[in-house]
Amino acid sequence: MDIKNCKRCGKVFVYNGVDLCPDCVREDEDDFKRVKEFLYQYPKSTILEIAEITGVDREKVWEFLREGKLELAEKNSGIMLKCERCGEPINSGRFCNDCLNIIKSQLETVVSERPQNNKEDKKYRNDKGDKFFTNELIKKHSNK
Repeated sequence: MDIKNCKRCGKVFVYNGVDLCPDCVREDEDDFKRVKEFLYQYPKSTILEIAEITGVDREKVWEFLREGKLELAEKNSGIMLKCERCGEPINSGRFCNDCLNIIKSQLETVVSERPQNNKEDKKYRNDKGDKFFTNELIKKHSNK
């Protein structure tokens, strides 16, 4: 059980894979619902209009778009979201479909070229084949 501080409000909470406490997660969910409902009614709104009327911070709205939680209407001229790789206009996420396919292909190539039974890699694994954390490596080498 890991205990962490919320990256937004600083409150201590039990870490569950998200760097936000349950209260901040709930706040994000409420903000997302407000923005989504607003965009459903007014699909061609600008970021400023969304932020002013819903009370949700502009950066949070951008974050929802980049994460792919929201998608812009096909002809929304009020918001310009661009692919981070090529600059083409996109409706959601960080990359256009063409760039996503290129990135995926490059990752598959790197993974397929990686040696499977590397001796150097084995010294950083325990008897079960799991990777060691740094403090486990220190303990292992200090006991020799």
